Order: sequence, then C-alpha cells, then structure tokens
Amino acid sequence: MRIIVYGIGAVGGAIAAQLSFAGYEVAGIARGRQLDAIRTAGLTLSTPQDTRTARFPVHADPAEISFKPDDVVFLTMKTPDTLGALQRLNAAGVAGQPVFCFQNGVANEAFALRFFANVYGATVMLPADYDTPGQVAAYFAPKIGAFDIGRYPSGIDDTVEKLAGVLSASGFIVDPRDNVMSSKYRKLLANLRNIIDAALGEIRLQQKWYAKARTEAEAVLTGAGIGWDKTDAMAREELTISAVPGRARVGSSTLQSIVRGTGSLETDFLNGEIVLLGRLHGMATPVNSALCRLSVELASGRMQPQTAGDETIVSLIDAMSAAR
Repeated sequence: MRIIVYGIGAVGGAIAAQLSFAGYEVAGIARGRQLDAIRTAGLTLSTPQDTRTARFPVHADPAEISFKPDDVVFLTMKTPDTLGALQRLNAAGVAGQPVFCFQNGVANEAFALRFFANVYGATVMLPADYDTPGQVAAYFAPKIGAFDIGRYPSGIDDTVEKLAGVLSASGFIVDPRDNVMSSKYRKLLANLRNIIDAALGEIRLQQKWYAKARTEAEAVLTGAGIGWDKTDAMAREELTISAVPGRARVGSSTLQSIVRGTGSLETDFLNGEIVLLGRLHGMATPVNSALCRLSVELASGRMQPQTAGDETIVSLIDAMSAAR
C-alpha cells in the first residue's frame, strides 16, 4: 500500500511525515514554497516529544504520479480546493483506488463520490500548524493525533481495517466507524468556532458567539433530520495539547489561512454548511450567515484577525436582515 497525501499543509504534512517515519511508502502533492522546501530538504515535523525530518517523493500535480491499483489517496487540502483536486486526480487516471477525506466539514465526501466509487470519511483530531515552508508542528501528546474513519456514506470494510492498522502503527489513535459522518457532524459543530476565534480577540466574546452559533446549528441539524455523535471523541481522553519547544501555536486552520494570506477560508463549508441546510429547510440562520460574511472581510484583508467586537457581528446580522 502506497499512500498519496494530497495537500502537504499542517495536517497533511504531519500525517505524511509520521507514515514515512513508520516505514510506509508515502508520496506527497504540494505547491509553492512548501513543494520547493520539501524537495530540497525534506519535511521537518516538530512534536512535544521531538523534531525529525521525513524525506519522501513530493509532486506538484497528480499527473506526475504513476498511480498503482493498491494506492490509497488522502485528501488533506481545505474544502475550497477539493473540487479542483478531484478533477486533477480523475484526469491522472485514479479510478478504483480508495479516496479518504481527511478534511474538516461534511461536503468533501459527496464531492468525491461524483468522481470515485470508493470514498471514505475521516474525522481529524490533529492540532497542527505551519508558518515556515518545510516545517510543521503538531501539538497533541502522547500520540500525535486521532482519527475516526469509515466508508462513505456508511460502513466498514477491509480497506478501513487495513488503514486503521497502518495509522495505528504510525503513532495515531484510530477508531473505525460504521457511521463516520455522525462523527464528522460532531466535528463540524466544533469547527463553527474557527471563524469566531479568528475574528474576536476576547475569550468571553468567543464563548458567547460560539454558544449562539452552535445552538442555531443544532436546531438546523435537528430540523434537517441529521444526527451527530453527541459524545466527545473517545480519543480526547487520551490526548492533551502540549507545548512544542521553540514554537508558539498559531491557532485554528482558519486563523492559519488568514495569517498566511491565502485569500480564501473554509468558513463557507463549516458555518456555511449550516446556512445551506437552513435555506433548504426554511430555517433562519442569522448568526452563522453573519459569520460567513465576516470571513469574507478577514480573507480579503479588509479586517485584521481578532479585532472584531460584539457590535461587529450584531451589525452584520442587522444589515443582512434588512437586506432580505
């Protein structure tokens, strides 16, 4: 089994490095300065335990890879980049190979199923970041991270069981799930806070608006007939966020995108998922709609991170309500 990690950012980099350290065959797909840095000097992964450098082949595009029948593809890019990635995989000849969505949100699996028959979901619990090309930090201990994995839309098969063994041997906690999307909706609710923490500087306000966004989201999910795992991930009891020597954690994946100036955020596929469901089922979502609008201001650079206040979100809600 060769594992193709498509999207060597923070999470994809940590996964690829750990698999490489464990002796598994890995190939990466990256872009820009990250691609150049890994090609030149490998990928350095820092954890609370140690710092090591992994070396594995890395490519700019799937077209550069000769795919084999027993390859497995991990999608680890953010959702705004998923559709283009799937199209490039399709053009490169990927067909029956398993495609695992190691991504936040719940939209990627349905995107992938339009192109490929063997699609799998993965709930990612792996706090990681990178701000320097070729260097990634992961903050969980004593294991580097945890995943719930399962076939999409449901089920556990031999591929899930085999991959669970590979990931476990590589330093991760893995839980095969018959209904992995229930786990992913649980993570979606947690990720509603990403844009809030990126926009608001005060912890009290972060907690206040996350409670409002989550209450609204739970009502929408219930109204849409969508269930979610209402217990926290079992792995959380075994893992703690710890300091990495010489590193200060940047924050959520959304804040990392703002800091790196990527120009787009995944908010439309996190809080925006709740907005979509609300519109489909005739339910108002003023808080999550305002947060999606706020993400546009942050992504464009018109607003700086963690400078918003209470009145910022209230005024967006009022303005959007007046425009309806």
